[in-house]
Amino acid sequence: MKQVYPQQFQARSMLKALSAVLFVAASALVPAHSAFAQAGYPDKPIKLVLAFPPGGPTDLVARVLAQKVGEQMGQAVVVENKPGANGNIAAALVAKAPADGYTVFYNTSAIALSPALYKNLGYDAKTDFAPVALTAVIPLVLAVHPSVPANTLGEFFQYLKTNGDKVSYGSAGNGNVTHLGAFMLLKSQGLNIQHVPYKGSAPALLDVVAGQTQFVTDTVNSALPFIKDKRLKALAVTSLQRASVLPDVPTVNEAAVKGFEVGAWQGVVVPARTSPEIVKRLNAEIMKALGSADVKAKLAAQGAVPLGSTPEAYGKYLKSEIDRWQKVVQEAGVTVQ
Repeated sequence: MKQVYPQQFQARSMLKALSAVLFVAASALVPAHSAFAQAGYPDKPIKLVLAFPPGGPTDLVARVLAQKVGEQMGQAVVVENKPGANGNIAAALVAKAPADGYTVFYNTSAIALSPALYKNLGYDAKTDFAPVALTAVIPLVLAVHPSVPANTLGEFFQYLKTNGDKVSYGSAGNGNVTHLGAFMLLKSQGLNIQHVPYKGSAPALLDVVAGQTQFVTDTVNSALPFIKDKRLKALAVTSLQRASVLPDVPTVNEAAVKGFEVGAWQGVVVPARTSPEIVKRLNAEIMKALGSADVKAKLAAQGAVPLGSTPEAYGKYLKSEIDRWQKVVQEAGVTVQ
């Protein structure tokens, strides 16, 4: 049996006691450090990933919010445009990003359309994101070339019923809300008109202005300049209330189809594993921005309607929209390669 001398025993006892003290101290530091890190968020710029090009209808709204939220949080919110594949490139990028609150996805209704349009997305819209807030909606406007002999929605429908084989309409892309919104409107009247998909709103609008197509159902803020200078005629908007920037243009709901409502809505999501504390912080900052007078004025100038929501409410809305558009896409027979 090995003998332990008093000095050795005393040293071992002191070492054990010191280890116990250090363990307790380290344990106490863990929650303190975690709380400190949380309280320090954000301590660097936040990247706001956007699925569409600069200058488009989504980009215009996102930059207004990015600037305001950045001012409120004391850190830059940098918009990063990642266009392509109807928003799927940007969505997949954010779904796989670190869940630390520094990569945020400014999504559109495309996030609800894509699950019905694409077989292999590379992400799951229902499980790979944590909803933060619904931000805004931009109504669509049915705008026709000035040569179309119709000044009301009723007259336009009647014109299509007798001249449908001579008419075509453009959209921002196959399966885009500007395509499916028009499809739903035509379907309500039993009409089947030739669809011409483009790579974005800009070329679709330019072609209808040139008379290559006869009408579009595009976002109000994209079509507004052409309507103001009378290169296009606005017949109806697709929101339930009239657009602030087109107060004399009736809604589809009041002019022809009761209950009709389609909008290009927008929101914010983050990677699914992001902490609830960060989600709550981002939600609070977005809600504060949406409630500010300057943001309201800037969005109103674009025809965008600020919304706002809790993370939970946005999650429910997102799932309901995915289910809704699944049915519309099936009815439209849309396929995307």
